[in-house]
Amino acid sequence: MAEKGIFISFEGPDGAGKTTVMTAVADYFKQKLGVDQVLETREPGGTRISEQIRDVLFDDQNTNMDPRTEALLFAAARRQLVVQKLKPFLAAGKLILADRYVDSSVAYQGAGRHLGVDQIWDLNQYAIDGCLPQLTIYLDLPVQVGIERIAKFRADQVNRLDKETLTFHEAVHQAFDQLATRHPQRIVKIDATQPKEKVIQTVLKTINDRFF
Repeated sequence: MAEKGIFISFEGPDGAGKTTVMTAVADYFKQKLGVDQVLETREPGGTRISEQIRDVLFDDQNTNMDPRTEALLFAAARRQLVVQKLKPFLAAGKLILADRYVDSSVAYQGAGRHLGVDQIWDLNQYAIDGCLPQLTIYLDLPVQVGIERIAKFRADQVNRLDKETLTFHEAVHQAFDQLATRHPQRIVKIDATQPKEKVIQTVLKTINDRFF
């Protein structure tokens, strides 16, 4: 692809601090590059249609959602984000920071829902049409630590997927590790058990060394 921009995704198990770290990174690069040069987005979400799909996916009433339906909805929300935001911003030479992307679908639906990591990877290649991050920051955290963090710091923001079993979350974590091994040039694994400021500084150094 002939895109000029930079696309960085942030991945990891629930409670790893992705949103907190990404927000700090975004603030840093808004000062460095200019506010209008940085796009922050999240998954599922980032566009009006994608946010509507997010509401369906995370609705506590939708406990009977079929796993394949769930996987297809995540891919559909992602497709809309790619078309409306990611490709235009990359073509304009801007920096995109995404809170989750394809790797999350592979981990949560492919491994957690037992739909197959390769199957979900292939499904999402159709959705994203070649729009992969140049760099993925994988914030690694033991499952139990993540669950404890969620209970302590955002118990009022727990969604349908957060409530899954320990076995589910362990499968997700293992899948993230496998993805990091499979894509070593793209995925950089960072220890998220470190103090928050240390994690942020490590992430900033990783990005600056790679792109600036």
